[in-house]
Amino acid sequence: MSQLLHPAAVLYQGAKPFPALAACEHFAGSDKTIRKALQIQAELLVDERPIFDITADCEDGAPAGREAEHAAMIADLLLDPANRHGRLGARIHDVTHPHWRDDLQIIVGRAGRQVAYIVLPKVASADDALTQIVALDEVRALYNIEREIPVHVLIETPGALHEVWRIAALPHVESIDFGLMDFVSAHHGAIPGAAMRSPGQFSHPLVARAKCEIAAAALGNGVVPSHNVTTDFTDADVVREDARRAKNEFGFLRMWSIHPRQIQPIVEAMRPDFAEVTEAAGILLAAQNAHWGPIAWEGKLHDRASYRYYWELLHRAHATGAALPDEARQRFFPSIAK
Repeated sequence: MSQLLHPAAVLYQGAKPFPALAACEHFAGSDKTIRKALQIQAELLVDERPIFDITADCEDGAPAGREAEHAAMIADLLLDPANRHGRLGARIHDVTHPHWRDDLQIIVGRAGRQVAYIVLPKVASADDALTQIVALDEVRALYNIEREIPVHVLIETPGALHEVWRIAALPHVESIDFGLMDFVSAHHGAIPGAAMRSPGQFSHPLVARAKCEIAAAALGNGVVPSHNVTTDFTDADVVREDARRAKNEFGFLRMWSIHPRQIQPIVEAMRPDFAEVTEAAGILLAAQNAHWGPIAWEGKLHDRASYRYYWELLHRAHATGAALPDEARQRFFPSIAK
């Protein structure tokens, strides 16, 4: 097997690989809820890797007047042994809030080598996002943090939606997220409240258009589109169906969770189905045997263009805990093959 080249080494020569992010991003705002999420994260593993990320929230989580203490608490948790998998990110305050620069100083200055990503909320334009990204890089330079810190940008306003393609192309951006409720509120009553939940969130033309634009801009710039929350955390079927529709009808590859009960339904719904996984494995195994030249598979021609699609599908399947054929597991994920 040693002479066979791994798809990651062949399929992205000269191109940026698509980010390999978990299918679920769980938001938590207090020390108690973040620690609980870290505990669950350590329990829900696929081959020793977590199936969801956690975002510690400075924006809505910080009590007014205690922003610095809240950011310091998040920095402490980033450095805590409980953050054993390194998949804890942080959402800072928006660019109009007086504390957002201090959020960066405290979190990145103290734990910039541990924070998985920084989330930028309520940007009104690409310039807003760029202002915060430049500040992030300045803090990195100040504290000699050489690693790139990925950025996730929340689209919650009509202005940000108008510039979403520019935003998705900014440095360090790896995810474009939709903030549904703030987006609806920003329309001054023109969009009814029913569009904040299903089925209205998928059928109202202005909201559906926003989701299509966000997914298209993200995928067109090689970053991950992340879907908004489901406010119902008592019914797993509602969460699962929302995630399924977000993936199948709008192209989202990741979704927010606001309650631990939502994590598993989201991951299950975002997981590629078994038939797709089996087909992807078969095509990639045959392609690797052919040293990544063109192949015929079940009467159809495949080359590196389709190999990239099937490799990303297989990678998502693995990240979400889908069953993989043994040979594909052994060849493509050798460090964790049983």
